[in-house]
Amino acid sequence: MDIHLAYGQRGLDVTLPTQAQTTVIAPRFIPGLEDEEASMREALRHPIDSPPLHDLVSACDTVAIVFSDLTRPQPRERMLPVLLDEIKEVPCKQITLINGVGTHRHSSDEELRRMLGDDIVDRYRIVQHDATDQASMVCLGETRAGHAAWVSKEYLQADVKILTGFIEPHIFAGFSGGPKAVLPAVAGAEIILDNHSGPMLSDPRATWGITRGNPVWEEMLEVARMSEPDFLFNVTLNREKQITGVFCGALESAYEAGVCMARESAMVSVDAPFDVALTTNSGYPLDLNLYQSVKGISAAAQVVRPGGAILIASECWDGVPDHGKYRALLSAAHSPQELLDQVLVPGFREMDQWEAFLHARLCLHADIHVYADGLSDEDIRVAMLTPCRDIQATLRELIARYGPRLCVLPEGPMVIPYLE
Repeated sequence: MDIHLAYGQRGLDVTLPTQAQTTVIAPRFIPGLEDEEASMREALRHPIDSPPLHDLVSACDTVAIVFSDLTRPQPRERMLPVLLDEIKEVPCKQITLINGVGTHRHSSDEELRRMLGDDIVDRYRIVQHDATDQASMVCLGETRAGHAAWVSKEYLQADVKILTGFIEPHIFAGFSGGPKAVLPAVAGAEIILDNHSGPMLSDPRATWGITRGNPVWEEMLEVARMSEPDFLFNVTLNREKQITGVFCGALESAYEAGVCMARESAMVSVDAPFDVALTTNSGYPLDLNLYQSVKGISAAAQVVRPGGAILIASECWDGVPDHGKYRALLSAAHSPQELLDQVLVPGFREMDQWEAFLHARLCLHADIHVYADGLSDEDIRVAMLTPCRDIQATLRELIARYGPRLCVLPEGPMVIPYLE
C-alpha cells in the first residue's frame, strides 16, 4: 500500500509493509469555498452576535489586528487584504498589525512578506510581540487561578481590537484560534508560563478537542475577555489549505461556531488501540522544528497502546530549534522521567517547559522514532528519541517488534483520533 505523507512543502511517498494491518486516519475532506473572498466579505458584513465590522470602525479610530505567527498555516495573505479593505476608511498609519508570536521567535522581513504579501508589509506598521518586554505590556489583573494577566499595550490601547486566526485541534488548549490570539499570542511571558505550567497541563481535560472545563483554555478565554476584543475573524482549512469556513463576530459565539465545524472534520474515533503509528506534523509550516513536532507525535499517541511505537516524519528545517529553552531542557535530563519530574517541581518556571512536559510524557508512553532531514542523529538522540533514515525499513522493524496493527496519520495533527 502506498501513502503520501505531508512533509515539508513537497511531501513524501511511502510504501507500507504488506504484513501490517493498516488503518489510515485522515480528516474528513471538506471542499474549499467556491469564492473565498466573497465568503469572507459576507462573514465580515453579517457576523455572529455583532454589528458588521465596518460599523464598528470609524475613520478616526486606531485599529490593532493580531495575526498568527509563522508556525500556523493561517492564510494571512488571503484574509488580511479582505479585512483591511472592509475598514479602508481608516488611514494606514492608524492601523497596527501585530505578529502574535507568544514566546516563539520573531519573523524575518522575508518571512513576513511571504506571510502577508509585499503590499501589506510596505503599507502598514507591523509590530512583533515581545513577551519578555514587560514595559510594553499592561496588567489587566489576576485570573481566577491567581495569575497576573499581562497583555500587549500596542493591542490594548487601540480603539478597535481585531483577533484573526485559524481553528484546528490543539494539543493542550483543545482547539486553536479564538482566545489564543490574546493568550499566548500577545501576552506576557509570566502569564504564558503560568498558563502552560506542569500542574495546568496535568489536568486530563487539557488535551485535544476539549475547551469547556479545560483549565488551560478556560484561562485563555478569561484573559481574552479581560482584554475586551471587538471582533473575531477565524477560518477553518482543509488539507489543501483552502478555506472551508469563515467565522466572524463576537469572540465566543463566532469561535464556538468554528470549533463545531473543526470538530466535525478533525476528530475521528477508533475502537481499539494500535501497536504502531506513522504520523507527520502536517507538513509546512507546522513541521518546521522538533518543538512543533510534538503535536504530531501526540496526535498518534492518542490511539497507540502504552508501550507501543510511533514514527514521525517531520522536516524540521528550523532544527530543534536553537532558540528558546526546549533544547536545553531536553539536554539537561538523563531520562524522560527525570525531565517530567523536573517540570512538575512546585515553583519550577522556565520558557518552553510546556513542550518539555509533553515531550517527556510522550516518551514514557511509547517508543518514538523520528525521520527529519533538518535534524542530525545526535539532535534526535539528545531529545531521547531514536533516529530514522529509512521510513519503510523502520516500519518493518517496528511491526515485527511491537505488533501488526498500524495506524497512519498522513496529515498528522490535522486529524485527532480518539478511543471510543
